Amino acid sequence: MAKPEQVLLIEPQNELRFRGPFNVPVTSYMKLTNPSDRKVLFKIKTTAPKKYCVRPNSGVLDGNSNIEIAICLQPFIFDPAEKNKHKFMVQTLFAPDTDTNLEQVWKDVSPDQMMDSKLKCVFELPPEQNDAPHEEPPKVSPKAPVQTSAPPSSTLETELEKAAAEVQQLREEESSLRQENLRLREEILRLKHTVSGIQPQMSKYTPTVVQPQGISVAYLAIGIAMAIFGIILGKFIL
Repeated sequence: MAKPEQVLLIEPQNELRFRGPFNVPVTSYMKLTNPSDRKVLFKIKTTAPKKYCVRPNSGVLDGNSNIEIAICLQPFIFDPAEKNKHKFMVQTLFAPDTDTNLEQVWKDVSPDQMMDSKLKCVFELPPEQNDAPHEEPPKVSPKAPVQTSAPPSSTLETELEKAAAEVQQLREEESSLRQENLRLREEILRLKHTVSGIQPQMSKYTPTVVQPQGISVAYLAIGIAMAIFGIILGKFIL
């Protein structure tokens, strides 16, 4: 059984172009148009989900309406010699006439009933940067400028900048926690070695009992007193 043809009109049809430089987020846009009278469910999927932020990545498109999809490419080191294999797929199906859970509709639908269209990603550098050395992408901040290949709306651009900044912040926090974990493990091992080295050395020594000097002085005083008492007693007897 042949799959149904795509009901939506997709612009661009075959390629999503991203124009560099790629050391900052770069955004490309896709337009979906529903020429039918029925509601259509759509989902946007990619072969490289960690490298892109898609807003919105799914939804419902009313009849005779359209929507703009913003696709933000995260900063990376661009190598013209490396063959790009990133692809996007637009999956669609007609919404049911009754009110049902849309996520459940996607789970229950047969793959033969879904309509899909595929687009490949194309990376382009400005002519003056084709021969420039590739630099490490800087850290993304909320104020980093976003390069666009189509006029964006201010609200959508702000959301994409925030999403890119949050992704970078989470990656930095994860790296920091891992380094702290390694540091603590090294500290624990160092303390264990220190303790194990001290205990054997302490076992070689025995406590020394120091006899108090006050006892010998007391004995000497008693002896002197007894001698004096003996002399006096002797005189009285004589």
